[in-house]
Amino acid sequence: MYLKFVEIFCDVALRRSFSKGAAAQQVSQSAASQAVLTLERRLGTALIDRSKRPLELTPAGQVYFDGCREVLQNYRALEDQVRQIEHRVAGTVRVAAIYSVGLMQMESYTRRFAELYPDTQVHLEYLHPDQVYAQVLNDEADIGLVSFPRHGGDLVSVDWQEQPMVLVLPPGHALAGRNGHRVRTEDLSGLDFVSFTHDLAIRREVDRWFKRTKVAVTVKREFDNIENIKRAIEAGSGVAVLPEPTVRQEVAAGSLVAVQFSDVAWYRPLGIVHKRHKQLTQAVRKLIELLHADPASFPKSNGASNHAPVVRPAVRNRSGVAARRRAAATGSKSSKRA
Repeated sequence: MYLKFVEIFCDVALRRSFSKGAAAQQVSQSAASQAVLTLERRLGTALIDRSKRPLELTPAGQVYFDGCREVLQNYRALEDQVRQIEHRVAGTVRVAAIYSVGLMQMESYTRRFAELYPDTQVHLEYLHPDQVYAQVLNDEADIGLVSFPRHGGDLVSVDWQEQPMVLVLPPGHALAGRNGHRVRTEDLSGLDFVSFTHDLAIRREVDRWFKRTKVAVTVKREFDNIENIKRAIEAGSGVAVLPEPTVRQEVAAGSLVAVQFSDVAWYRPLGIVHKRHKQLTQAVRKLIELLHADPASFPKSNGASNHAPVVRPAVRNRSGVAARRRAAATGSKSSKRA
């Protein structure tokens, strides 16, 4: 019983909020508050300063939090070792993902993961890229799914996918059916453009691509996620360069048009990041392994899975990707990568 209370306390402390900690543990806010209060009564001291917003740990609470995180990590590792004796994969995998790693794409993986390992659960949360990295570094997530992944320091990045970038237009745009549904980068000059905000890696990379190819666009709108960019294009605010998989649903529905480039090959890399020196459980390792499989190869599901992911609002050789990026800097058509 106390172990569950400790888990609740750690999530409340990490998120500095009873409501957010309760949501992470899938309990009510009152249950989370009662769990922390039980620990405080048992220890005879306050662990959380409830007068502060956001919540703050007391000195005793900070000591307890640091120790409990280590205890929980060791306990999970011990459970994993015991399960491996029986070749059993079980436990929760906590995944933090950027918004553009779509729910539909991830559902194929999580459904197959539940079929292969019924004693597991995937806890999936969609966040801003900076929050994804923060959750991984703070041990709030086991792995993070990001674009243009960082590598080095306390993070390890495993290459996952490379998604082709396309010009996305509203139906009826002059470039929608040009040259057999292909355009040249020079055709973008002077167009009204819907872009990502400057704090995102993908915006900085797209700006570099435009600078290399001497493309000058007029940025009319900026958003920090792909969904809003797509809605702006549908509303006629401009065009955008986006990863092709992220617009398949709209293209199929006829609300957007995706046009390939004839003179460049730009890609957005997706990576799986985790904390360096962290012992990954067998369930986490198995999910990483599955993420490198092609969802098209998965057996057709006979119905809805009883182990749906808990959702809260590739290339494996790093040296190969690095080589292509170095080639991209020289302007090589076949090696530009996003």
